[in-house]
Amino acid sequence: MMLDYNLLLLALGVSATCLAVTLMGSWLARRAETVLLTGTFGLVLVVVGIFVYGFYVERPGPVLGTGNFVLFHAGFAIIWGAGYQFRTNRLPISGIVIRALIAMAVTIPPMIAGLNGLAFMADNLAIAFLLFATARQYWLGRAEAPAPISGITALYTLTAISFVLCASVLIWDGKLVLDAAPNNWAENLSLAMCIAGMTGIGALSLALHQWRLAARHRIDAITDPLTGLLNRRALFDRYGTRTMGVSTAVIVFDIDHFKSVNDRYGHAAGDHVLRVFASELSANCRNGDTAARLGGEEFTLVLKEIMPGRAELVAERIRKAFEDRDIYIDDEVLKCTVSVGVAPGRSKPLDFDAMLGEADKALYAAKRAGRNRVELASHLHSVPSGAARSAS
Repeated sequence: MMLDYNLLLLALGVSATCLAVTLMGSWLARRAETVLLTGTFGLVLVVVGIFVYGFYVERPGPVLGTGNFVLFHAGFAIIWGAGYQFRTNRLPISGIVIRALIAMAVTIPPMIAGLNGLAFMADNLAIAFLLFATARQYWLGRAEAPAPISGITALYTLTAISFVLCASVLIWDGKLVLDAAPNNWAENLSLAMCIAGMTGIGALSLALHQWRLAARHRIDAITDPLTGLLNRRALFDRYGTRTMGVSTAVIVFDIDHFKSVNDRYGHAAGDHVLRVFASELSANCRNGDTAARLGGEEFTLVLKEIMPGRAELVAERIRKAFEDRDIYIDDEVLKCTVSVGVAPGRSKPLDFDAMLGEADKALYAAKRAGRNRVELASHLHSVPSGAARSAS
């Protein structure tokens, strides 16, 4: 029986080591996924704890028992932290430390006092608590990829239950002092569950991170890297084949005298101006609307379900907000303006490219009329915006 237990313990150590090596290799391939590094560090501590526990099985003693508890509780707390980091992109260092210290506080004193039976009861319950907490983190983030994350949640939960069973058997026996390391059916079941769970969690985690990487590549392909808005390609993929009815509108913006900003202050300052305007555009983008950077200093806003006469008011609000914005460049305050062309929806539907062309013509009319103003497409009049002024 002891031989089988030792073999299971060795198999668990090898399984955890392989998973740690795999996660480390995945992190080296894509350093941005720091959650992989966090998980690797937690697993390394668990692996060392497994081998320390193997020595404890051979020669039980408070020193090895305490070392095992420190490694296990720190490792499983970090694994919980990796789950939290996966969900929120933030590593909860204080949360990891607090959970590890609480687990150690309820297990190490009885081990040092010679009550190793009581210590292992608390140890199994503490590990179960950390695993249940880890399962909860993944469950809260299941919307990102329901199938693999639900699988990871289930495996962490089942592994936690196996530790609860280990604690229950020890509590049932009622021995506060043990002559040897716990060795019963629940321990064997828990070891087998840990081996299966480790393998399954590893496979699902790697599949999940591959899915995340592919999703990030898809996002990068449709996103302007400077402003975070959609790029021109994504805009035409979304609207290129659609007809635009009376309840839609297309607005085109062009930052006035942008070249002079680059020439005078440098391209880094110009990039800052673009990001500032993009933030104003995003702030006025409702659910269902689309903000995009067409290229250079030109942007567009596609409004859906907009009442007649409202599109030009939205355009004017953005123009005025950008004009009033103080843009800090080194020790100077820069004032910029934007010219705007609006193509409101019409009773006769037009395709998107035609609507964009109408808005573009209105934009050039605004520039010819003095810049820093809103013009409507075709024969419509310009929107009052006070005296037209050029950009600083």
